[in-house]
This record gives sequence, structure tokens and C-alpha cells, in this order.
Amino acid sequence: MIASVSGRVVSTGPDTVVIEVGGVGLLVSCAPATVAGLRLGERASLSTSLVVREDSLTLYGFADEDERQVFELVQTVTGIGPRLAQAMLAVHHPDQLRRAVMTEDLVALTKVPGVGRKGAQRIVLELKDRLGAPRGTTVEGRFGPAGASPRTSPGSDWQSQVHSALLGLGWTVRDADEAVSVVAGQVATDGAGDSAVDGAPDAAPDVAALLKSALRSLSRA
Repeated sequence: MIASVSGRVVSTGPDTVVIEVGGVGLLVSCAPATVAGLRLGERASLSTSLVVREDSLTLYGFADEDERQVFELVQTVTGIGPRLAQAMLAVHHPDQLRRAVMTEDLVALTKVPGVGRKGAQRIVLELKDRLGAPRGTTVEGRFGPAGASPRTSPGSDWQSQVHSALLGLGWTVRDADEAVSVVAGQVATDGAGDSAVDGAPDAAPDVAALLKSALRSLSRA
């Protein structure tokens, strides 16, 4: 079992990152928000879970140990594999997921691509007594100093990153196009709004926040 990796980030994709550990590049599958919190050329540490199949070895990475534990617990639900478990954590922070299960919020659970009403009911039934109550953790500060939120490098194409992330989560090209258009309109109206760093007009976009806005727009569709 590979419980964590730590090394230099050598490349990133919409839902993958390559981290160099001891001269070996490890391909790690991550939620888009986790990837958005990493920087090329800088060191990163991720909690990981190795999923072994007959024809593959896949390493999944997480911002913290709590995400990893929830990822592994969610897979104990009938019909949920690692990709769907990762999609659940891409849409919901662990505490949001705990709250949805605890309150039997099927609407929140069905926001995850691939989870229907019956699947949501099964998640509640099988996890309600195991997932526990929300722990009060926050998204900020999980990648570095407290209060620092994940950002991408200046000049990055956030629309392309958000679009690719939505496709990776199972949405159609049409859905992704519409969601990106909605968020782009919000950014234009707000003058970058929450995507700016400390209000600076030339700041890099917060892809994780923009992805969540896109997912919210799809859930209301």
C-alpha cells in the first residue's frame, strides 16, 4: 500500500499529476480541485490510495488524509468503484458528503455524475452509520499555509481546464460547454470576483472555485 507520495510536480492534466519521487515519475489520479492546488516545479505531498486490478495499478491522490479515508470508505458501497468515489469527492468536500448522508439529502448526492436516486439511497443506507458527522474542516489551507487557496499559474486557460474537468467527471460536451459559458459570464460580470487573488485584477483564476460554480450551474439545470 502506498499511503502517500512527496516530491516535485513535473506535469499536470485535468485529473492527473506526475510527481517525481526518487527519480521515478508517479502518475497520480486526482480530483480537478486537487490538481488546481499544485504548482509545476514545486514540491507537493499527497495522501494516496493504490487500487489494484488484474490489468492495472492506479494511484489515487488526495489533498489530505480525510479525503483518502472517505474515498476508501465510499467504495464499500455496492456498485461504487474508485472512479465514482473520486467523482463524489470532486463534487463534495468530505464534510459536505457527511452532511448529505447524515441528513439523507438525496438531491445533493445525485449531483454527482453517475449517481442516480437509487444509488443515492443505497449510499445513505450503507454509510449513514459509518461515515460519521461533519468534522468542521475547511477547503482552505489543505495544500499549504492556512488561508491559502488553490490557484493556477498566471495566464492559464481556466475555461479549458474547467471544461476538461467536467468531461472527466462524466458530463457531456454540451453540458460542459454550457456550464463554462455560464461561469464565464459570471466572471465577466463580477470582474473576476472570487477568482482573483486578494482582489488583484491580474491575479490567476481559482480553477477549483470556478469548477464548483460550473457544477452548481449544472445541478440547477
